Amino acid sequence: MTTHSSSALPSTTIEPTQGLAALGLKDVWAYRELLYFLVWRDVKVRYKQTVLGVLWVVLQPLVSMIIFTVLFGILLQVDSGTVPYPIFAFAGLLPWNYFSQALNRSSTSVVQSSHLITKIYFPRLVIPISAVLSSLVDSAIAFIALIVLMIGYGIVPTAGLLLLPALILLAMATALGFGLWLAALNVHYRDVGYLLPFLIQIWMYVTPVVYGSNLVPERFRFLLSLNPMTGVVEGFRWALLGTAAVQDYLSAPLLGISMAISLLALVTGAFFFRSTERTFADIV
Repeated sequence: MTTHSSSALPSTTIEPTQGLAALGLKDVWAYRELLYFLVWRDVKVRYKQTVLGVLWVVLQPLVSMIIFTVLFGILLQVDSGTVPYPIFAFAGLLPWNYFSQALNRSSTSVVQSSHLITKIYFPRLVIPISAVLSSLVDSAIAFIALIVLMIGYGIVPTAGLLLLPALILLAMATALGFGLWLAALNVHYRDVGYLLPFLIQIWMYVTPVVYGSNLVPERFRFLLSLNPMTGVVEGFRWALLGTAAVQDYLSAPLLGISMAISLLALVTGAFFFRSTERTFADIV
């Protein structure tokens, strides 16, 4: 009879991951096809069985632009510089609508995907990421409408247009960062779903969407840097319309603070999401 030493048997040591490896980004990349499928599914389902379809993407900012133009541009005569107020408002609404939609969808994405979470394994980070990415489709269509309006008003985009990808990335990071926090909290506390609309509405009015940063007294402009979307919205206007808001009202240090807050929200949100995701299937 032959005996085998236990030392000859293969063994695997399982240790807790640390640092960025704990986020499981390699797993997210391995499931990139699933990510693509979820993005495509969100886009298809969003406008399925609708009469106007993707036209809703254009109608929503257009109607908002008209309302804001009447209230703020005509009645309150908010200063929009040399840019016609309708274009001024639409250029601010475009990045804001993307952010608000991405934040709303990512915050509720885990609860709405309970049928997947309770049946199969996949990196849960894929769900909120797909919600943020799918919102880009709406923004791309609305961007075409903005270009058409700019042509109608005889406005030519500036060379700052090249910086739009960086501004879009900042908006994505901000939406995903706060979305991860809210998505994880929403699993445990469904009050988040009721609080979210109020949070987005308040956030909009503390962001220079319908007004410019120049209306804020200089001594309070530091507070603008605490809102990452301020730099995104004013950056869009500067890149597309040539407004001087970024140069005159948002200095490089303030923009740096906004970017740091976005990065902090993204990193901490990802770690918080990963630390709580093991309980998602039991709760949703």
